[in-house]
Amino acid sequence: MSPSGSRYGPLVGSIDEGTSSVRFLVFAAKTAEILTYHQKEIKQITPREGWVEQDPIEILESTKECINQTIENLKQLDIDPEDIVATGITNQRETTVVWDAETGLPLHNAIVWLDMRTAETVDKLVENVRDRNKECLKQLCGLPISTYFSATKMRWMMDNVKEVKIAVKNKKCYFGTIDSWLIWQLTGGKNGGTHVTDVTNASRTMLMNIKTLKWDPHLLKFFNIPEHVLPEIKSSSEIYGYMEETSLKGVPISGCLGDQQAALVGQMCFEQGQAKNTYGTGCFLLYNTGPSLVFSSHGLLTTVGYKMGADAPVIYALEGSIAVAGVAIRWLRDNLQILKEVKDAKPLAENSHPPGDVVFVPAFSGLYAPYWRQDARSVICGVTEETTKGHIIRAALEATCFQTRDILEAMNKDCGIPLRQLLVDGGMTANDFLMQQQADLVGIPVIRPSMAETTALGAAMAAGSAQGIEVWNLKDVHAVPVDTFLPSISEDERDYKYSRWKMAIQRSLGWSITEEKKTSRWHNTLGPINFNNEGYMQETIQRSLNGILFFFIAGALLVIANRRAIV
Repeated sequence: MSPSGSRYGPLVGSIDEGTSSVRFLVFAAKTAEILTYHQKEIKQITPREGWVEQDPIEILESTKECINQTIENLKQLDIDPEDIVATGITNQRETTVVWDAETGLPLHNAIVWLDMRTAETVDKLVENVRDRNKECLKQLCGLPISTYFSATKMRWMMDNVKEVKIAVKNKKCYFGTIDSWLIWQLTGGKNGGTHVTDVTNASRTMLMNIKTLKWDPHLLKFFNIPEHVLPEIKSSSEIYGYMEETSLKGVPISGCLGDQQAALVGQMCFEQGQAKNTYGTGCFLLYNTGPSLVFSSHGLLTTVGYKMGADAPVIYALEGSIAVAGVAIRWLRDNLQILKEVKDAKPLAENSHPPGDVVFVPAFSGLYAPYWRQDARSVICGVTEETTKGHIIRAALEATCFQTRDILEAMNKDCGIPLRQLLVDGGMTANDFLMQQQADLVGIPVIRPSMAETTALGAAMAAGSAQGIEVWNLKDVHAVPVDTFLPSISEDERDYKYSRWKMAIQRSLGWSITEEKKTSRWHNTLGPINFNNEGYMQETIQRSLNGILFFFIAGALLVIANRRAIV
């Protein structure tokens, strides 16, 4: 049966490889309906504090398993798998894989986007920059020098992993984000796999020029990364190759978007000024700036939103990235064990009466936008003897809402036009309490689509609309039913709560320092010096002078007391 003659019409598959799981979903191109899917969790490996890795082979095999199982599901539903005409990929973005081009085997575990091991690498890179300015590369790549992005992870592996050094020297090393790893393997691997990435993923490496959309020689020189290890940069919607693995052998892979950009597409944010916020392991707010590049002066990132075809215009976005959102709730469950299941967070938070003034800043690996402080660490403020686990859980949920307001405040300053509504998606949005808190704390309506799989949908839309496939018409997108959450508290109460959040943010700063700085901290006679905190040196000197004055006065009083005793 041909796709056009089947009861659902042509179908499009979508590989959704996230930080915590892999899924494969099948959509009907005419209606955007999900027909079936399969999901498998991915383990995180934490060899040291602040280090987060994943096994690239596990990611690959789990992807294959999800595809094959979903095909079996289709057969059980009496749907012909041959109706699948294309497949898209969306992925966790900055997570970095390095593999041997001849054997196809990883040279190291994948370093996950929120990994902090490159803090010293960042410090060394910044030492060579005038005024130690971490934003010195923003005009080229749109990003600050940070542990977050792929280039610092690649630089760390080239400096610290023997196998990577040798493979680079012998020109048989391939570098890529998860999309590149999967596309290369699924299209043949060592037997002719396609080594490509799309512009959205490339824009998160710090190596692509944000204007030319090509690998930039100045950036490559700055990080000392050879171009021969890098994939070819393509648009987000074109045929990259054909599946050689799984039950979908012969089906083209024709769509590729980083997960947050895929959600931007899936939320139909095709107009300049539209924005969406995705709540998952982290939280990511993207604002469509159209064909115009907007460089933030308030801590946001300039990134590629999408490019829907080789000849299509590039659409840019401003992004606010939050490292910790859903992971904070899992931390309360797994580490503090005050939750049995993540789903229990909603009733426990709702029933915490009175609400109290507990504030939780979940800076497990530093703070991302708009602060960009890798020295920050988590704090819980306002705890009293009446505080319960419900108050802590509530504060963890509210932290995501406050961080979203931080980003919206920055976007308002950069763009000059406040958002009138906030489109949301992601696993956490199933929590009605969280969505109501979000509306209350930002003061604008929060709009949640009834179909929550917008990230996977975006990848399917890109794949289905690619030249040569063209079963998905992006100009004829149907509105989906939504739930709307309206603000229910006064502006005074909203501002009071936000002021407490900002107080807690200040208390979270300056906690973590590198070994090099730790040595200088405890051996410097003037006391601790925090290089990342303005005014800290002056404060340190003042504390030291106060200490010297204290000992001088104490000594004088002791001498006077002794003389009086002798008399």
